Amino acid sequence: MENLPPGYFQVPQPIRGDGAGGVDKGPRDVMRDLENPDMLVPPTTDAGLIPNLRYSFSDTHMTLNQGGWSREITVRELPIATTLAGVNMSLTPGGVRELHWHQQAEWSYMLLGHARITAVDQNGCNFIADVGPGDLWYFPPGIPHSIQGLEDGCEFLLVFDDGHFSDLNTLSISDWFAHTPKEVLSANFGVPIHAFDHIPGEQVYIYQDRVPGPIESQKVQSPYGEVPQTFKHRLLAQPPLKTPGGSVRIVDSTNFPISKNIAAALVEIEPGAMRELHWHPNNDEWQYYLQGKGRMTVFTGNGTARTFDYRAGDVGYVPFATGHYIENTGTEPLWFLEMFKSDRFQDVSLNQWMALTPTELVQSNLQVGPELLEALRKEKWPVVKYPGFSYYPK
Repeated sequence: MENLPPGYFQVPQPIRGDGAGGVDKGPRDVMRDLENPDMLVPPTTDAGLIPNLRYSFSDTHMTLNQGGWSREITVRELPIATTLAGVNMSLTPGGVRELHWHQQAEWSYMLLGHARITAVDQNGCNFIADVGPGDLWYFPPGIPHSIQGLEDGCEFLLVFDDGHFSDLNTLSISDWFAHTPKEVLSANFGVPIHAFDHIPGEQVYIYQDRVPGPIESQKVQSPYGEVPQTFKHRLLAQPPLKTPGGSVRIVDSTNFPISKNIAAALVEIEPGAMRELHWHPNNDEWQYYLQGKGRMTVFTGNGTARTFDYRAGDVGYVPFATGHYIENTGTEPLWFLEMFKSDRFQDVSLNQWMALTPTELVQSNLQVGPELLEALRKEKWPVVKYPGFSYYPK
């Protein structure tokens, strides 16, 4: 490959190094095969049937509005993902995701740009904050809120604690007004019926407005004060747990108390490193890939394992308590979020489990010797990289 002319690539074929497989001469999407090398030529250790655990936001339907756009991945697109659903949304400068609320909890990660968020809780306490890249927000179920793009606009990921959730089926203020008789609105607010002559006739969802002024100019004083627990968390500013090969930032109810329904980790994997063999004992895992390329193999027991390739903008999923690992298959750091419908982040390390189990038992079970047994590590390293034992793409 080193001597090939610039821009040239070999057409991948479903042929393994041992000769298994054969040339695909029929109609095919070569670019898709290039993106999914481990589906075209699976590792020899893959076996059995596992549902699809990958879906790209690039394959979803776009909802376009004056003021921004949105697209979503729910059980409709990824049937295995029953615990969480995701929405990718962008707002223009001044663009507004209108006043609304959900029956589900909303957890969000700001990808780029800046936005202003507002909310009011059940006790009349209010909240307003500006959020930027690497910041989170969390709104509990039923808490009304809004999002507005600031001078540079914004793009963010929204995650909801129900795989059947759709952001196009939320409870919006404009939708409720449109489906309430005007005489009822008049009686409720104590104003003449003509005050509602120009209300929208349907859900607005996203609309274009002016860029708001400084946050101090928009603050509203509530007689009940501000919300007792902040809805905002600066995840990227949080000191990471660093290990050879990368870093991890964990956020759950222990350091973001309001986040009762969703826990998460922001993971960085350097080239040649991997998210170690592990599993999660509390719930399924929903992933969003932010940067780079990687591959994940999931082991579900009974001789079954399957490998999937991931790129920026992809969603991955891991069923409850199934073993898995993630390798960086690119030349730049791989960043992704792993999220759980839980108030706590929990994982079990295969290495640590073995290290804290009687040595004789591990030895007899796996038929291994001191070379492995003496290298086991009692401390958990979520990301690992050992000189001379790392995976590098060919």
